[in-house]
Amino acid sequence: MTLPKTILVPTDFSDASEAALAYAITLGAKLEASVHVVHAFELPLVGFPDGTMTITAEMASRIIEGAQKGLDDLTRKYGHRGVKLSTSLEQADPRDGVLTAAEKVKADLIVMGTHGRRGISRALIGSVAEGVVRTAPVPVLTVHAGATAQK
Repeated sequence: MTLPKTILVPTDFSDASEAALAYAITLGAKLEASVHVVHAFELPLVGFPDGTMTITAEMASRIIEGAQKGLDDLTRKYGHRGVKLSTSLEQADPRDGVLTAAEKVKADLIVMGTHGRRGISRALIGSVAEGVVRTAPVPVLTVHAGATAQK
């Protein structure tokens, strides 16, 4: 078994994602591994009564700029903790975007937050974490929002 040298952390900017990032950075520092943070998103479609679906270039630009700002904020907050930290955006279904990013950065481990939803909310919203766990070609470690990494 080889220890991970590249850890991928998907983020949706939630508390669970931030807990996963903190955990991955602590783990990365101990293993001398780099940490790559990815935000995968789909642009929303807006429906009109005539059946057309569209999103304006300005709306798309604002969504992308907001996502990049979120990644930049995470870099400022965690970038000084002794690991090489990089970020990227993937415009795709979140599960597919995470898997694409894992391949691009040659991740050895994915550390991701989970909200722990159950019942109807899980059925309606789905679970990106579950989809990644089922299909990722590398190990996946899930972290709940309340978890903290030990130093």
